[in-house]
Amino acid sequence: MYLTREEERILDGEYGWACQVCMRILVKLGELYGATRLIPISSAHISGISYKTIGDAAVNFLNAIIEKGAKTRVFSTLNPSSIDPCLVDRLSKGLVEKQREILKLYEMMGAKLSLSCTPYYEYAPPKNSNLAWAESSAVVYANSILGAWTNREGAPSALASAIIGKTPNYGVHQSENRKPSILIDVQFQPKDEVEYGALGYYVGRIAEDKIPFLRGLKNPSLDELKQLGAALASSGMVSMFHYGKEQRLTDKLEVVTVEGEEIKAVMDELSPSKFTPDMIFIGCPHCSLKEIEMLANLVQGKKLKDNIEFWVCVSRYVKNKGEKFIEIIKDSGAKVLTDTCAVVTWTDKLGIKKIMTNSVKAAHYLPTMNKAEVILASMRECVKIAYE
Repeated sequence: MYLTREEERILDGEYGWACQVCMRILVKLGELYGATRLIPISSAHISGISYKTIGDAAVNFLNAIIEKGAKTRVFSTLNPSSIDPCLVDRLSKGLVEKQREILKLYEMMGAKLSLSCTPYYEYAPPKNSNLAWAESSAVVYANSILGAWTNREGAPSALASAIIGKTPNYGVHQSENRKPSILIDVQFQPKDEVEYGALGYYVGRIAEDKIPFLRGLKNPSLDELKQLGAALASSGMVSMFHYGKEQRLTDKLEVVTVEGEEIKAVMDELSPSKFTPDMIFIGCPHCSLKEIEMLANLVQGKKLKDNIEFWVCVSRYVKNKGEKFIEIIKDSGAKVLTDTCAVVTWTDKLGIKKIMTNSVKAAHYLPTMNKAEVILASMRECVKIAYE
């Protein structure tokens, strides 16, 4: 892989150990995927922020590079952590202190404590700009909806790119690799966000690492596409999808037909039994302002049942923008959380064993990461279950 003179000096350690380690990560990644050079990025989004998911080894690494002067060179945002102010008193002091240490380290490095999986609501990247984003749902949204260019980075490579300000030029950073490579003929219309998520989950399994073109979707909302993309990335290695008019297709593609039966099977698989939930969880990925407004309208004047928790997870930006809707939701008895989500905090330590959610992505991860039973239901259905 070709390196500029400055990049060679970084790799040789002339800019310090921390930069050298990060450059080594990027060079190895580039060599693995056949990149010929590094390219500048406009922003990085770093995952691996929750202490629950990264543990002590990653904390030690962060301490080591901070000690050697590591600083972000580009605008860098962070994925959710494992705590929110309303959870601090419900979790052990040791866990809370470890998480706070991680956030302090990233802040010292120059990263913005956005702590959200939807950084694009506050800082939408320019179209055709190169990024180094981890968090698979944000990657799919950036490529597919916003028209930015980013591979699915891991936590180490996104961090390395944030510090170096560059990423290897391979994958969907190259226009020839952004073309559809499989055609999904959707023979039914999803009726809500859960069915859009189930469609994404099914397509992710079929497509694996291919880029799908979804034919037949009629005017999906951005929130429905967000759920589709998040689920797509959960079941496969897809980094983007296309949708819209078929005239955009120029190559002859393999065609896979999807009907309602396949989507029902996915939902039955992820939501195998009916039960009364301990908690309802909305906001995976974090809610948009429009979703918050919709939820506020659904719960206004209602009272949450005594035997159930209702979590709504949003970014700080959306919470501030939607203050009047947030107050309505909180007045109904629900908890509005920022900086975290149910997947990356310790719901099992809070005694929560049965979770209802409108997120197919959450339904995929909660059973293994949180030891929870899951049932899928739309936002409207969740409200019917939770409120008197």
